[in-house]
Amino acid sequence: MTPEPTELITGIRELTTQADGAPRLADAALVIEGGRIAWIGPASAAPAADVRTDAGGRAALPGWVDSHTHLVFAGDRAAEFEARMGGQPYAAGGILTTVAATRAATEAQLTATAARLRREAEAQGTTFLESKTGYGLDLASEARSARVAASVADVVTFLGAHIVPPGIDRRDYLDLVTGPMLALVAPHAQFVDVFCEVGAFDVAESREVLLAGRAAGLGLRLHGNQLGFSGGVRLAVELGAASVDHCNHLEPADLDALAASATVATLLPACDLSTRQPFPPARRLLDAGASIALATNCNPGSSYTTSMAFCVATAVLQMGLTIEEAVWAATRGGARALGRDTGTDAVGALRVGGRADLQVLDAPSVAHLAYRPGVPLTWAVWRQGVRAGRRGPSPLPA
Repeated sequence: MTPEPTELITGIRELTTQADGAPRLADAALVIEGGRIAWIGPASAAPAADVRTDAGGRAALPGWVDSHTHLVFAGDRAAEFEARMGGQPYAAGGILTTVAATRAATEAQLTATAARLRREAEAQGTTFLESKTGYGLDLASEARSARVAASVADVVTFLGAHIVPPGIDRRDYLDLVTGPMLALVAPHAQFVDVFCEVGAFDVAESREVLLAGRAAGLGLRLHGNQLGFSGGVRLAVELGAASVDHCNHLEPADLDALAASATVATLLPACDLSTRQPFPPARRLLDAGASIALATNCNPGSSYTTSMAFCVATAVLQMGLTIEEAVWAATRGGARALGRDTGTDAVGALRVGGRADLQVLDAPSVAHLAYRPGVPLTWAVWRQGVRAGRRGPSPLPA
């Protein structure tokens, strides 16, 4: 059997591994073999390899782990965005515009849009991402959305409980979501989610949805405390959910509950900018001892971006995180929110024996992600050891 070719990436001025106890390494190198990291160490001690890539004094770090997206949709909501920028408030019911467009689209059209967004994200350093259903809200459309998501994303989340669509009794819709719809979608999904919020589902309804998903073998995630004190955070902790996402409005008891649990608070700063919501208290969450993740929430209504770097910069410049904290939340934190932080299939960190998911920045340090906000810094990306893309070379300052 022919051995897998090896690739040495050397000339790394700063290597952020996110491995436990590992600091940023200076003048580093790594070797990829068979889609995994075979060696990490000083560039001066690097072994020989079949292929040699010189990073030219650039910074390398794990690929972004985007743990919250909604990539399966049709149409856009630019008019709604423009109206919101003019003063119209954001409300949960706006998704119905996307529901109508998504139901009218073909599976091929939905797949093309989702795949385009996946490629766009990967070109900006995202090597692992989740996507939800939730813009179908009927049996056929949710099943189709799940198939599309499974063809494009690494992790699929069932979000039939996004909102109650018009024309159906509330109780009847809950029975649909927790029964036939769940049965159709579960073979394609790893998690179940619910929008626990005013205008969507209350705590009792959310608990019913999540427990049904758990009985079907799915992990638990929640949208919670985005528009107010919805009770979603404490429900997530009570049920041992992997994550609770948004977390804009937190009481002291919510902070304490998250800090005492394994539930990750996933923060979505691009969404907060787009909806003009207050940012979540990221600094208070970390100081209390909670785990956080950063994600794009890519969707056509409230956060139409695939840029994790933008979310990192916003978290540093607007939410009080350090560079190190924000990068951790966008890599290792995202992995933890998806239950992929440990084991042979772990993502979000660079470890010998682990997946070779990494990016190289056209900058000497990860500090440039916030120091130069809005500048496209992705120079090269490897996903499971395969080089996915590269910008043209440019010199770095000495």
